[in-house]
Amino acid sequence: MTVRVRARRAAAPLAALGTAGAAWAVVAAVDPGAPSSPYPACPLPALTGWLCPGCGGLRAAHALAHGRLGEALASNALVVLAALVLGVALLWWLVREVRGRTGAPPALPVPAAPYRWALLGGVAVFTVLRNLPLPLPWA
Repeated sequence: MTVRVRARRAAAPLAALGTAGAAWAVVAAVDPGAPSSPYPACPLPALTGWLCPGCGGLRAAHALAHGRLGEALASNALVVLAALVLGVALLWWLVREVRGRTGAPPALPVPAAPYRWALLGGVAVFTVLRNLPLPLPWA
C-alpha cells in the first residue's frame, strides 16, 4: 500500500482525532470552574439538588487535560472513563485504517440490546451512588 493510499485512508480517523483534540484544547484552556466561565451551569442540581450523570464533566475534562487525575475522578469518574474509551477507540480506528483494515473501530458499532441495558443500568447506578453522601476513595 502506498503512502498516498495510507494518507487517504487515515483522513477520517485523523479528522475525528483532530476534532476531539480541538474540543479538548478548548476545555483545557477555559476553566469551567472559574466564576467568569462561559460554560452554562447544569439546571438539574438547581432544580432537584441531584447531580446528573454529566454534572462535573467539563471540570473533569479540564482537570484531566492538566494531569490532575484525582480531581478529574472526583468531578466525574464516568467522563474520565468515557474519555479513555473514546481515545482508545479513535486511535484503534486510525491504526486499523493505516494498516489496511477497513471499517469503524469495534467500539463504535451499536452494541446488542443486553449491553445497552447494562450500560444504561451502570449509568443509573453511577448517578445514584454519586448523589449519596459517601466519601470518594480517590479524593
